[in-house]
Amino acid sequence: MMALPFLDLPPLAGASGTVRLPGSKSISNRVLLLAGLAEGTTVVHDLLDSDDTRVMLDALRALGCGLVRDGATLQITGLSGRLPVHEAQLFLGNAGTAMRPLTAALAVLAATQGGRFELSGVARMHERPIGDLVEALRPLGCTIDDLGTPGYPPLRLRGEAGGRLATDRAIHVRGDVSSQFLTALLLALPLVAGEHDVVIAVDGELISKPYIQITLNLLARFGITVQREGWARFTIPAGSRYRTPGHIHVEGDASSASYFIALGAIAAHGGAPLRIEGVGLDSIQGDIRFVEAAQAMGAQVSGGPGWLAVHRGAWPLRAITLDCNHIPDAAMTLAVMALYADGTTRLDNIASWRVKETDRIAAMAAELRAVGATVTEGADFIEVTPPTAWRTAAIHTYDDHRMAMCLSLAACNPARVPVRILDPHCVAKTFPGYFDALFGVAHALPEDVPVITVDGPTASGKGTLAAELAQRLGYELLDSGALYRAAGLAALEDGVSPDDETAVARLAATLDLRFADGRTWLRGHDVTDALRAEQAGMLASRVSALPAVRTALHGLQLAFRRAPGLVADGRDMGTVVFPDAALKVFLTASAAERATRRHKQLISKGISSNIDSLRADLEARDLRDSSRVVAPLKPAEDAMRLDNSALTVEESVERVLAWWAERRPFAAASAAAKG
Repeated sequence: MMALPFLDLPPLAGASGTVRLPGSKSISNRVLLLAGLAEGTTVVHDLLDSDDTRVMLDALRALGCGLVRDGATLQITGLSGRLPVHEAQLFLGNAGTAMRPLTAALAVLAATQGGRFELSGVARMHERPIGDLVEALRPLGCTIDDLGTPGYPPLRLRGEAGGRLATDRAIHVRGDVSSQFLTALLLALPLVAGEHDVVIAVDGELISKPYIQITLNLLARFGITVQREGWARFTIPAGSRYRTPGHIHVEGDASSASYFIALGAIAAHGGAPLRIEGVGLDSIQGDIRFVEAAQAMGAQVSGGPGWLAVHRGAWPLRAITLDCNHIPDAAMTLAVMALYADGTTRLDNIASWRVKETDRIAAMAAELRAVGATVTEGADFIEVTPPTAWRTAAIHTYDDHRMAMCLSLAACNPARVPVRILDPHCVAKTFPGYFDALFGVAHALPEDVPVITVDGPTASGKGTLAAELAQRLGYELLDSGALYRAAGLAALEDGVSPDDETAVARLAATLDLRFADGRTWLRGHDVTDALRAEQAGMLASRVSALPAVRTALHGLQLAFRRAPGLVADGRDMGTVVFPDAALKVFLTASAAERATRRHKQLISKGISSNIDSLRADLEARDLRDSSRVVAPLKPAEDAMRLDNSALTVEESVERVLAWWAERRPFAAASAAAKG
């Protein structure tokens, strides 16, 4: 699916159901590197499939690791600590969990086994500091060249075979900028822990300690038991070497769980809870402590191994003041929960936000103000006071996945104003299916879900136009003609006459029809191609004229109106089914042009046809559809008429999107904000 420039979220009124979380990014990339360095083959289960893990996998493949997909698992044959490849250029996107540990691992391997490796990323990665890690590695004897701004990627790591590292004295690293620097050293230095212990000393207060605990837990799974003295000194035993655990499972992502815990705290009320599967109270991830913060704000949370259940408790939520050093990523979600609190919420000790995918303190302050909150920010804190008046806003995401996911929760606002998320595809960094998961458990009132209808005669191109619009907007698609065609096919399959109104209506009422990935399934069988055949079209025209059949399918059509929005095409979508649609388009073209299009379509499929006969058939259908007693084909009174006889599909799409933009509130909101 194409990357959407924006996604409009309707006001979300409630939440319930079950969401299954993807694997933890923090665990996934650590496991991938450990498996890649270890001896033996590791089978990884439930690995996160995201931008960050893909760049790590690409790097491991380039370095000579064996990677084999086997269904839902990945088999990784490690390097046993030896480099089969001594030169590579690795592009690591914006993945700090790949850039930092690979820098350390390849620096020590190149220094001892020889090699030349260049590591780079996107522009933002070249703005994320790595100097403290580099300054910890250089005194060891690692040669690291700055290829850009000193202290930032891109980097070149090089060395000669037979080199020795100065591991006989403590290796110092700062702990107050990013815990990933310490993690990188902990993952890399077992490779050179030969005749004596290797000691890492942390200078300053270590932030994000729970992430270091994840690293230590995973090191133990791969045969390395690190001894620590508080959080200031870590000892890797002499003779350490990585050994595969055989099989390893990746927990669901606790940081991602925070969005759904917050959603439950805000919107799971008056019914079933919001259940989260894949991570539970037994998680090894520090961000599971977000549960405590959510409970302090009033959420009702229960859980067990691998699951959580959330209800809304106190309402409004309670404002809190919290030191967030232990949950730096998940704390971003608290800033958005603060929009629904009874006072000012203050989050302290979050200086690390400023050196993440973006300056998250500045970004969060700007976007919370955009929806109406009062925000005070400092070097290492943010204070959020809820809006007195909510504003429609287009949320900038700064190519930061967590900004997009956090701010989506602003759609739960009591003012029932929509929220636009710009560049929603950035969630692919850690949770590619986030918005599908959100819409799977959050619901909107039908009247708040925007609808575009595209009506028109046969062969006018309404199906193509509707499908393109739905893809461009990220909306649900309803091909109403497919419903009638499917009802006709079901009747044919069961030996029921398409003119037997009672029998066909009975079939239509229980129609087992499913749309997914551009395909259509009827009774469990793919009927996509069958629905496009001329016979199906003729059957649809006959059964759609039967009032009882139309009634039976009416409820099914209405059920497609769900978040984030709907594009519905047919012959009476704007006049009968969705008379309150925000935009109604009546698409047409001359009978001659439609016949020509249909003729070309049939010829391309190897089906012979006569253009004059096609035109006559289309004109006959037009007459039949426009003169029928029930829901005759005609434009809605407020429909925008579009004759596409001389327009390309792209030109038609752009015309309709321009009409749609005029009806959405975001352009006016942006202008007001600038003024």
